[in-house]
Amino acid sequence: MLGTVNRYAPELVEGGFAVEVADAPLLHDGLNVADVAHVLVLRERGVIPEDSASKLLGVLRDAVATPWSEFGYDPAHGEVYNCRERRFAAAIGRDAGWLHAGRPRREAVRIALRLRVRRDVADLVEAAAAFVAAVAQVADAQAETLMVDQTYLQHAQPSTFGHFVLGSAYPVLRTVERLTTGLDGINRSPAGAGGVNGSPLVGDRARTAALLGFDGVIEHTRDAMWQSDGLTGLVADAASLATTLDRLAEDLEIYASAEFGWVVLGEGHTRSSVLMPQKRNPYALTMVRGAAGVLIGRATGMSALAKSPSARSDNLIFAYGEVPRALELATRATRLIAGVVRDLTVDAERMRAALYGGFAQAADLAEHLMATLGLDYRSAYDLVGAAVRRAAAEGLRGVDLTGAHLDAAAAEAGIPAPSIGELDRTALDPEAIVRGRQTRGGAAPDVVRGMAKECAAAADAVRTAIRSRRDGFAAAEAAVLAQAAPETSAG
Repeated sequence: MLGTVNRYAPELVEGGFAVEVADAPLLHDGLNVADVAHVLVLRERGVIPEDSASKLLGVLRDAVATPWSEFGYDPAHGEVYNCRERRFAAAIGRDAGWLHAGRPRREAVRIALRLRVRRDVADLVEAAAAFVAAVAQVADAQAETLMVDQTYLQHAQPSTFGHFVLGSAYPVLRTVERLTTGLDGINRSPAGAGGVNGSPLVGDRARTAALLGFDGVIEHTRDAMWQSDGLTGLVADAASLATTLDRLAEDLEIYASAEFGWVVLGEGHTRSSVLMPQKRNPYALTMVRGAAGVLIGRATGMSALAKSPSARSDNLIFAYGEVPRALELATRATRLIAGVVRDLTVDAERMRAALYGGFAQAADLAEHLMATLGLDYRSAYDLVGAAVRRAAAEGLRGVDLTGAHLDAAAAEAGIPAPSIGELDRTALDPEAIVRGRQTRGGAAPDVVRGMAKECAAAADAVRTAIRSRRDGFAAAEAAVLAQAAPETSAG
C-alpha cells in the first residue's frame, strides 16, 4: 500500500521476494505494456483525472525505456510489483495510486506472464517446424540409403535411413498441434477480472483484451485470475517435445559411436576431449538429452504446484519463472538438434554392410514361405528361425541362405514342410524388400519421399502461420506503447 512502511524479515526477503524478483527479467516488458493498457482504459472511461493519467503515462514511458537491470528491482522492497510501485510513487507521489484502480497486483503480473509466454510458445512452435523441415530434407536425400532398422538395439527388418529419421517428424508435428492449441488458450485476457468477480471501473473487459492483442477474454473472472492448467499443459507439451528429440538424440549418439559408425556428427556440434586426442564427444546430443530430463522435472513440478486449494498464488508465483524458462529451454534444445540433423553425414556403405551382414530379412522370408508353400505363419517362422541359427553357426549371412538350407533346417527341427527347392532370391535381398514396402507409411523410397514432401509442406505452413501470429502480438504491444507517447496524451 502507498505510504505503508514495510520492515520485512530478512529470511522473507531472501526466501520469498528474492525468488519473485529473480523473474523480473521475464516480466518487465510485459508489465510495462499491461500497465500502459490499464491506464489507457481507465483514462478512456474517465476514471483517472487527465493530469494524473499524464503523469502515470510519463513514468511508464520511463519504465519502457529503462532496462530491467537498471530499473531498481530489489527484494528488500518486496516483489516485482512492489518495486515498480515504489519507483512510480517516488517519481509522481500519490498519483501512482491510480494504477491500482480496479486491478489487483496479481492481474498485472498474470497479463505480463501471458504476454511473455505467447511469444515463447510461438518461438518454440517455429523451432519445432524448423526441425521437421530439416528432418524432411534429410529423409528425402537418404530415402534410398539402406539400413537395418532396429528394435531393442537388435536387427529388426530392412529399411532406409530416410524412413528412420522421418519417424521423428510426425510426433513433433503432433506436439506442434498441441502447442498451438495451448497458445490459443494462453492468448486470452484475464484483464478486468479484479479480485475475483470483476470491477465496474474497467467496463467491457474486451477493450483491454483487444488493446493487448489477445484473442478474447477468459470468460469466468475467478477462473481468469487463478487458472494454471493451461500453463501446466504448455510445460508438459514442451517436455513431450523434448522427449521425442531425446529419443532421436540417443539413437544418433549410438549410431555415431565407433561400434556402429553409421553417422558422423558435424564438427561444429561436437567437442574434443581434453585428454584423449582421438576422441570427439557428441556434446550437442548430451545437451538435448539433458534438457529433456530437466523439462520432465519442470513438468512434474508444475503439476505438483497446481495441486492446491483454489484462489492461491503458490503455483502461479513459481510459474512466472518456470513456464518461460521451460519453453525457452525446449526452444534451444529443438534448434540445437535441428542443426545436428542438418549437419549430419551418413555412411551409407557401413549401413549397407551391417544390413547385408545379418539376418534382417528373416521375417520377410517367413512371409514368403507362408505365401508360396501354404504354411501357417508360426510354422514358417519356426522354419526360418531354425535355418538362421544353422547359418549363423556356419558363419553365413541371410543373403547366403538357399532352399537346401531351409530343407535341412526343417528336417532337423521336425517341421513338416514341402521341399523348397530353388529359393526366390528377391525374398532374401534387403534392397528388393525395402522397395516392396509400398504400403502407406512404408520404407519404399518413393513413399518416404512423398512423406518427406508432406512434412516439409506442413512445416512451411506452421512457420508461416506462427510468424504471422507473433508479428500480430508485437504489433499490438507496440501500438499500446505508442499510445503512451506525449503527443497522444490528452491534456
